[in-house]
Amino acid sequence: MKDYEEFPPIVIKSGKGIYLYDENGKEYIDAVSSWWVNLFGHANERISAALAEQAGRLEHVIFANFTHEPAVLLAEKLVEFTPEGLSKAFFADNGSSAVEIALKMSFQYHKQKNKPNKTRFLALNNAYHGETLGALSVGGVGLYNEVFQPLLLNTIRAEGPDCFRCPFQEEPGSCDTPCISFIEEKLTDHHEELAAVIIEPLIQAAAGMKMYPPGYLKKLRQLCSRYDVHLIADEVAVGFGRTGTMFACEQAGISPDFMCLSKGLTGGYLPLSVVMTTDEVYDAFYDDYQTMKAFLHSHSYTGNPLACSVALEVLRIFEDERYIGQIQEKAAYMRKRATELFVHQSHVGEYRQTGMVGAIELVMEKATNKPIPAEKRAGYQIYRIALEKGLLLRPLGNVLYFMPPYVISEREIDRMLKIANEAMQVYFDKSPDNVGVVEA
Repeated sequence: MKDYEEFPPIVIKSGKGIYLYDENGKEYIDAVSSWWVNLFGHANERISAALAEQAGRLEHVIFANFTHEPAVLLAEKLVEFTPEGLSKAFFADNGSSAVEIALKMSFQYHKQKNKPNKTRFLALNNAYHGETLGALSVGGVGLYNEVFQPLLLNTIRAEGPDCFRCPFQEEPGSCDTPCISFIEEKLTDHHEELAAVIIEPLIQAAAGMKMYPPGYLKKLRQLCSRYDVHLIADEVAVGFGRTGTMFACEQAGISPDFMCLSKGLTGGYLPLSVVMTTDEVYDAFYDDYQTMKAFLHSHSYTGNPLACSVALEVLRIFEDERYIGQIQEKAAYMRKRATELFVHQSHVGEYRQTGMVGAIELVMEKATNKPIPAEKRAGYQIYRIALEKGLLLRPLGNVLYFMPPYVISEREIDRMLKIANEAMQVYFDKSPDNVGVVEA
């Protein structure tokens, strides 16, 4: 909050397409989709019309012993879109809640299957799964959960993939994912007490857009099946086309036991999340009232008709306009242009990309890939410079990333990358010792 004293929040008055406009009329390219939620641009006409139409009919209704058409149609459509076997939908209202639901449901499933020892979870170092206590418990980014450690679940952690600084000196495009050995060891030692493994498929987003190959997921699915441990795929950030396929799990050809969805589900309009799971899990909770096997978890706005209508329109846009193909074409163009612009720069350790998620890893020098000290706040300084030039970035430490709305054009991709490059040059050319603080 103290940063705001010298750098007050920018008041945004409107948005259209990939652009945001502040109270003075200044234009900003939303290169991060307003924290990864916006898929088809601000003030999208189709989504806005769906919202307005639903608001004129029904804004909300209790979801206990009641339902409504938008929720029914959305659940059916999600079953159609998600990997095979995910046949049941449980609604909530944000990504952290979806993670909490999946954790609780996995634990209770095992308890009701006479496996009372399965009370713990396995997660990767550098994982991020949300900000509520259960979600923080399976997170591995100390910035978010270190202060709360006395309150958190006793999670088992394993070293995850690190393709940028690979301990095996492998290349992600050709390796056989030897890093799976770290999580395999933990599963072997602890499977009798493990309810589930939770993972962000293909990209550990908040950790700095750390990307890894699909083969890792395929092996993990096999391990979880072997050891009778659920696999929870947290696709809150990477679902709905971000990785170049509708869901990241598709690229590994796997189906998890639980899939957590939110963010892009409503195209950036309204809070909504869903946990998709299997008939097998559902059946463990299906019994007479007296057995008390029901899954008792609820939110006041569960299944909100406005949010469900918006999400349904988002899925229809994917179908009607064949957006996955468009995403793949634009991703290829962004990769080509970004590689040309960034890959040979002395302070760029790596440019990496999966689908429509591109990331620049800033380093002290390319030869050693030595990290820039966190206290220098290099990413934050570049963010401020870029804002002055009309580009909204939201760096993760020393990682600058691009996750624009899918409606971005090739010309706008060029402009986005150009401004980011200019902001980097201002920082590195003018800062003391090349890694200091400069005025925007």
